[in-house]
Amino acid sequence: MPSAPDIDQMTATVLWGAFALSVLFGAIVHRTRYCTMGAIADVVTTGDATRLRQWALAAGVAVIGFGALAAAGWIEPADSIYAGTRWMWLSALVGGGLFGIGMVMASGCGSKTLVRIGAGNLKAVVVFLAMALSASVALRGVAAVARDRTVDRVFVAFDGPATLAHLAAGAGGWPLPWVLLGAALLVGVPLVVWALIGRGFVNATNLLAGLGLGGIIVAVWWLSGHVGHVAEHPETLESAYLATRSGRMEALTFTGPLAHTLDWLMFFSDRSQRLSLGVVSVAGVIGGAAAHALATRQFRWEGFRTTEDLANHLIGAVLMGVGGVTALGCTIGQGLSGVSNLSLTSFTAVAGIVAGAVVALKYQAWRLEKSL
Repeated sequence: MPSAPDIDQMTATVLWGAFALSVLFGAIVHRTRYCTMGAIADVVTTGDATRLRQWALAAGVAVIGFGALAAAGWIEPADSIYAGTRWMWLSALVGGGLFGIGMVMASGCGSKTLVRIGAGNLKAVVVFLAMALSASVALRGVAAVARDRTVDRVFVAFDGPATLAHLAAGAGGWPLPWVLLGAALLVGVPLVVWALIGRGFVNATNLLAGLGLGGIIVAVWWLSGHVGHVAEHPETLESAYLATRSGRMEALTFTGPLAHTLDWLMFFSDRSQRLSLGVVSVAGVIGGAAAHALATRQFRWEGFRTTEDLANHLIGAVLMGVGGVTALGCTIGQGLSGVSNLSLTSFTAVAGIVAGAVVALKYQAWRLEKSL
């Protein structure tokens, strides 16, 4: 059993590792223009699937990597924050829909907001603050009570984790490690192949986006689930995952961590406020994007030009904060980290996000045509 000093050192390793990986994440997103909202918009408006293929490649790599880590015994997939026993399908659909609408109105999701802050966008600062506040309300405030009394009460319960791999292993009676790897390959390989066969897709930028971001998600799972795992914590004598807010294995996500970052900044003198993987990842993404923007001379100050623009971004930020908490994640949290677990709730949330974004994009196009 590790001693208290060892625990402190392990916690610091997880935090610094998460920060470094998040810096790389922010730099890659800024360099490659990776954006889930942008990918959906490209398909809807011009039929260009390049950025959608970036997502598919990243998701495929994350799925295969997570399955390989689990099959090798380096992480315990049932301890993932996305491996609950309930398929929260209504929360995922409703929350995902709200998030999808919100990210279109706010010009990007939570991670894109952080990248834009790093590049000098002051509109993104407003989105960050409004999204963080609304996420706090959805986690602990009025919206949390409403969520708990409505959509969160509709779910399908299983005996084990509600993921494709665990359900398949339970139904077939097959060894879990082999099923974890097999399911990951069945889902991940087609995603990777579909991305790579796109005409003109294989170039340095697209490969960096897909392989780089997918690989970072896998690395954070290994960091949180292997490096940060303590079989018997000296204080509780129970299994623990260090530096995580939930106490479970975590990867990158950017809804709840925005609220936690605001908490940490406001209540810094409170000894109960400790740095977490999510908080340092928020800082890392901003820092990585800023470093790349400055190094490439792309840093530009940008602000609101009209009141309507401000209103749209504020409404979008609130929808993302409430929707992201309700859906249990964002385009990165559910779209990459959760999907890598093959979580039923994550797949449902992604469907809700896409549907909400498409509705918002169609509405924007209709308004534009009507104004001409």
